[in-house]
Amino acid sequence: MRQLRLGVDIGGTFTDFYALDEVSGEAFTCKVPSRPDQPGAEVVAGLAELETRYGLLPQDIHYFTHGTTVGVNTVIQRNGPSLFLLVTEQFEDVLEVARLKMPDPYDLFSSRPPPLIPRERVFGLTERVLASGEVALALDEDHARAVVETVIEAGADGVVIALLHAYRNPIHEQRVGALVREMAPGLSVTCSSDVWPIIREYERTVTAVVAGYAQPRMTRYLASLEAALVNAGVPARAMITKSNGGVMTAALAQQDCAQALLSGTAAGVIGAAHAADLAETPNTLSLDVGGTSADVAFIRDGRPQYGVGELIGEFPIYIPTVSVTSIGEGGGSIAWVDELGVLKVGPESAGSVPGPACYGRGGVEPTITDAFVVCGLLGPALGYSTVRIDDTAAHETIGRLASKLTLSVEETAEAIIKVAISGMYLEVSKLLSRYGFDPADLTLQAFGGAGPMLASFFARELGISRVIIPTTPGVLSAFGGLIADIKADFIRTLLLDLTDSAVREAETSVEILSREAFEWLDAAAGHREGALQISADMRYRGQSFEIEVELQREWFQQGDASAIHAAFHREHERLYGHADAGAAVQIVNLRVVAVATVPKPSPVRLSSSQSAPQPHETRRVWLDGEWTTAPVFARERLRAGQRIDGPAIVEQADCTTCLVADTTLLVDPYGNLDVSFS
Repeated sequence: MRQLRLGVDIGGTFTDFYALDEVSGEAFTCKVPSRPDQPGAEVVAGLAELETRYGLLPQDIHYFTHGTTVGVNTVIQRNGPSLFLLVTEQFEDVLEVARLKMPDPYDLFSSRPPPLIPRERVFGLTERVLASGEVALALDEDHARAVVETVIEAGADGVVIALLHAYRNPIHEQRVGALVREMAPGLSVTCSSDVWPIIREYERTVTAVVAGYAQPRMTRYLASLEAALVNAGVPARAMITKSNGGVMTAALAQQDCAQALLSGTAAGVIGAAHAADLAETPNTLSLDVGGTSADVAFIRDGRPQYGVGELIGEFPIYIPTVSVTSIGEGGGSIAWVDELGVLKVGPESAGSVPGPACYGRGGVEPTITDAFVVCGLLGPALGYSTVRIDDTAAHETIGRLASKLTLSVEETAEAIIKVAISGMYLEVSKLLSRYGFDPADLTLQAFGGAGPMLASFFARELGISRVIIPTTPGVLSAFGGLIADIKADFIRTLLLDLTDSAVREAETSVEILSREAFEWLDAAAGHREGALQISADMRYRGQSFEIEVELQREWFQQGDASAIHAAFHREHERLYGHADAGAAVQIVNLRVVAVATVPKPSPVRLSSSQSAPQPHETRRVWLDGEWTTAPVFARERLRAGQRIDGPAIVEQADCTTCLVADTTLLVDPYGNLDVSFS
């Protein structure tokens, strides 16, 4: 009997599976087509594929993690429930006013997207809580009941409650929530103080609205997933990857879906950080390219970067998330010609249904994948042979585009690749400036089904001299979910001037949050063991926004304000190049993160060889404006220490790695492909 751990990641085109046998250390991977028309069906199909391909039985799976895009897709497609928003009287315009910023300062015609809850479905309640938490005006329950009656009569599916200063004192939010549940038990209820109790009304409200909008569909999906696993004979309880790079049970996710809205992208970065550590590349730009989109993230000193305000579709959420930015093009992104005759790529994607033309599933639009087929860079099969490449269909669809551009088919295909790379270059250049990275100091780590295919083209354009392709790049996000720790964030707004007495006062909050964290671990992991990480959102008095600073528990226990001062000044200096040691400092939010580690697989060293690797074929390819020949290697036959000079192609079951000219590939001791530019 095997002891299996299984990680699953659902993408726009393929769903990836990474199974690990804890006894033997063997890994088993596969892909199946995603089912956007029937979310969850791909998980059942993947379990059947693992059994057919490897003889892995569902009843041997004792740990199961899963990244879901159901919540994100609900918000992006705007097909969620009909929600009503209840706010403090005279704050009914909070979603429209937002932060009064133009979405795009370079576009005078840009406008903010319409809120998920339109203005006519926002109602004010008579009540007022002050910033201190003091109740200045008691809740008018008769008025609240009348508002709830109006909501019920309007046919609402759910209610979001976001009252002024509820982060400090949630008593009125809780009471209104109880009234709604009493008067309309069938309505979903979301309180902002339960989702993420932070200062700033818009940020807290929009986060609660996004959470409330995604909650019903995610709850139904997760319940169906748990039932499907039981029916398939899987004894493991379902764990869901979280936006912060951790995992939690599906049962907890049904209660707090906001924490899992960005689960899939976060899992990929966790997997990339693990692979970067193995390859000894502490400062890494991760490039995750799937069939629908390309996502990038920075890994500094071996650790993913975290932030708040990440976008879910068109809307920000202010909960801690792994900082991942979508930069557009995926393998299925469609190429087209605009009214001025200019070639464009994306943002529309062929997805998994019907997919690129070369998939032979009815797709007729030219895509990036079709362009690589025309250039001879992709072999006869993709995705563990779930897709057989139709070379004729790829040439036909690129040919139709070529006729509009008066170029040859090969020139058009290469132009598609170049346009896609230039779009990625533009977006990543902005991120490099924001984070203060020099491309020459970074290593590009490419994964996803299409990441290794595009990596050397992109690195050459961006000026990155080294590329790492991990051992199973096509399923790295599934692997990331498998190794992600059980993790949760807890926050409390303090808004204190940093003094010794304030630090002693804050110690009470540290104790309360720590107790909540251990209780959460008990519910999520079945034990109360784990580590706590403490930090604070801090600023100089008078600043509008804060920076997060890591702190030590003993500083609070000892009332040591000077140590916290010094930590803040150091972090401010690192981020902005200056600090004012004499200025007053404030603690705005106190944060506690609970972490319970999960077992990580031991790295497996690859056998070495000093002989030159032998290609299994040579292929005629179109690169840099001309036909040339490139050797094609099977990755499973490569050994540590072997070297390949580009141009060349390395094929494996889950992806294809393309090497441009003037590159050298060296297989490292763990089987990673280490590509450098000469």
